[in-house]
Amino acid sequence: MEGQNISDVIENYLKNILSDSEHVEIRRSEVADLFDVVPSQINYVIKTRFTIQNGYLVESKRGGGGYIRIEKVNLMDDVAVLNTLIQVIGDEINERDAISIIQTLYDEDVITRREADLMVVTVAKQTLAFDNRQIGDTLRAHILISLLNRLRYES
Repeated sequence: MEGQNISDVIENYLKNILSDSEHVEIRRSEVADLFDVVPSQINYVIKTRFTIQNGYLVESKRGGGGYIRIEKVNLMDDVAVLNTLIQVIGDEINERDAISIIQTLYDEDVITRREADLMVVTVAKQTLAFDNRQIGDTLRAHILISLLNRLRYES
């Protein structure tokens, strides 16, 4: 565990649980107590590490019996997930988030290593080098959405 920060440890703990089941339901306060951190640290890990871009759906129920449910999704089995990814991208996306989506597609065997490498080159800052960052982020979103649409309708 040397070299890992607490966020990495919590992420690995949750991913370990997910490796044995389709989903995990946790109480934020219980996990926070387990790792002796504040509950907002759990929120941070879930918000940054368990995103749709990374292949996870997160559902949260507030209140006394509240829970956070994290589910690992298989991208090709569920076209709705690709649709959700397209919605998440929206009108613009930064390079880091775009590469995260591409990495997830590769990890889930939706695309090959070569396809992933080509996709990364197409959305890279160096490729979309505009004086105005927003233009690059907008063009990156259009490119990535086009690629996802092609994957979604491929037979």
